[in-house]
Amino acid sequence: MWAIIVILIFVGLLLLILEILVIPGTGLVGIVGFVAMVAGVWLAYSRKGIASGNIALLFTILLNVAAIVLSLRSKTWKNAQLKSSISGKTGNKSTLGLKSGDRGKTVSRCVPMGKVEFNGSYYEANAGTQFIDPGKPVKITKISESKIFIKQINS
Repeated sequence: MWAIIVILIFVGLLLLILEILVIPGTGLVGIVGFVAMVAGVWLAYSRKGIASGNIALLFTILLNVAAIVLSLRSKTWKNAQLKSSISGKTGNKSTLGLKSGDRGKTVSRCVPMGKVEFNGSYYEANAGTQFIDPGKPVKITKISESKIFIKQINS
């Protein structure tokens, strides 16, 4: 019987730790963990008597306090944190060599964003409020912070 009581308490603590570190937001795992610990203590009281129940309750409280103390140490969180960072950016193709008035053609449909070819290179461009089909001639109306704005022209 003691094995079941100890297993319930440890499983409950494990589920509470999982709720905090791995599965935040749901609450269900934490509630199940808390209920498992309460069930372990209740079993100790109901099957083993008051003295054994008090020992199980004290053990459970000490185990939870130890888990809280260990988790609040900064070294614990440093081990759990991601140490690498992402330094790359997407869509950061240089617009060097392009200027307002340059002409090209659409490669994909621009609704309003799409792929455009200028001088043999491909760029992502913004057509504003226009929808431009593939293969249509366009010209650059503005370049702002490496963003290309285009409009369709009649050839």
